[in-house]
Amino acid sequence: MKIHVGIVGYRGYSGAEAVRILSKHKHIEVFLMEHRQDAEHRPEPLGGQPVQRIACTVDAAVSNGIHAVLLATPPDVSIALTKDLLPKGIKVVDLSGAFRLKSAETFTRWYKEDHHAPELFADAVYGLPEFYRDAIVGKQLISNPGCYPTAANLAIRPLVAAGVVDPSKGIICDAKSGVSGAGRKPTLKTMFSEVAENFNVYSVLNHRHVPEIFMNSGIAQDEISFTAHLLPIHRGILETIYFRTKGNPDANRILEVYQAAYANEPFVRLYEPGKLPDIQSAVRTNFCDIGFQLDAASGRLVVVSVIDNLVKGAAGQAIQNLNLISGFAETEGLL
Repeated sequence: MKIHVGIVGYRGYSGAEAVRILSKHKHIEVFLMEHRQDAEHRPEPLGGQPVQRIACTVDAAVSNGIHAVLLATPPDVSIALTKDLLPKGIKVVDLSGAFRLKSAETFTRWYKEDHHAPELFADAVYGLPEFYRDAIVGKQLISNPGCYPTAANLAIRPLVAAGVVDPSKGIICDAKSGVSGAGRKPTLKTMFSEVAENFNVYSVLNHRHVPEIFMNSGIAQDEISFTAHLLPIHRGILETIYFRTKGNPDANRILEVYQAAYANEPFVRLYEPGKLPDIQSAVRTNFCDIGFQLDAASGRLVVVSVIDNLVKGAAGQAIQNLNLISGFAETEGLL
């Protein structure tokens, strides 16, 4: 017996990726929940099994036996829908930033808009399974992490926890993403003629993903400098993260720290010292690939963390969380 899962925002890049991945899931039947009546349908080829479409209402969700809903929607839409779905016993995995920052005040500071369901922060679990798996299992509301913080937190937190880097000397995260990270809504900045053969920086010193990094990496806000850049490619994130080490660790010690943290993690892949991943190593997968280069003499450590922003950075991780709250194998549909 398959469970029914609704996807809201299925026309966006992350939502469409969720539909693609779940089409291979053995235990899930997908329902597309339409919340925009003015949206155009993409042309579809004849034949095949069309995915069911239902209205984006609580009544439609209940009458179709929807077990859980993935919200690939802006924060304001996610907040409104979550308030209606949870009381009906429908689980929610939210891909927006609506519930990531633990309080309405922090949300307003970084997202520049009011939060209209502050009472739900107490129920939301930050959905980074490598850190919070036990807290995620069986819960009703999962706040899927941002793409940049996923790559950053997986690289930073083990080193900080092991005491092999000195955050007080500053951590610099130089992050680069493909254009799909900006979403499907057209803007001047993401037009082909603006992006092609170009490279630029944006949201300097005030990117809304920054608090997700210091809240989950064990560092203070003033110990991280994060800068986002827009690559002229469709998908993929590569973050180059600079540390100063503490206690004179050698390369084997750094590798041991990562191995201890991720020995049993199915979606984190490590590289031997001096070998570094590139975007093509992780694109279209749910993996986070981590490599590093250490200059032991100067104490400089450079870590490279790579993900696909639409998979491990969005839809894939959402399905990882969906599996955990639904009692399925965590890797189902993703490997």
